[in-house]
Amino acid sequence: MAGDVAVRRRRFLVAGGAAIAAGALPAAAQQRFQPAHDIAPLLQKLTGGRAAERGGIEVELPQVAENGNSVPLRIRVTSPMTAQDHVSVLHVIAERNPRPLVASFHLGPQSGKAEVATRVRLAGTQKVTVLAALSDGGFRVAEVEVLVTSAACLDESL
Repeated sequence: MAGDVAVRRRRFLVAGGAAIAAGALPAAAQQRFQPAHDIAPLLQKLTGGRAAERGGIEVELPQVAENGNSVPLRIRVTSPMTAQDHVSVLHVIAERNPRPLVASFHLGPQSGKAEVATRVRLAGTQKVTVLAALSDGGFRVAEVEVLVTSAACLDESL
């Protein structure tokens, strides 16, 4: 009887350990298969080497996304959106995606407001950067961290 309890206890501990290991594997696999890109050269190319100032951009992205296949994203930029002063382009950059430049949204004064809502695919836990190009030649930038528990954009055959 005591031996039977010990066997059941061992089976329970082994099964529990396997479940914990399986839960940790996706995060470890994400780190191994999709390292973060250095997005500085991409930012330099998009800005033409000009410095981007921080602030004036509100990025709504969940802190934790259970599935990287469809993560809701909302971007708002403070701008009067007049012919003389408006947001021209919003770039979304995800440092761990196979192609870091996820999307570019072209806006103008006729847009009425500098706001975009969409869903993006994310290849794991990473920093998402939003770069706003302004009509006066200036740039603004904002960054948000998101933890993705089940990554998208990965070749799972590896």
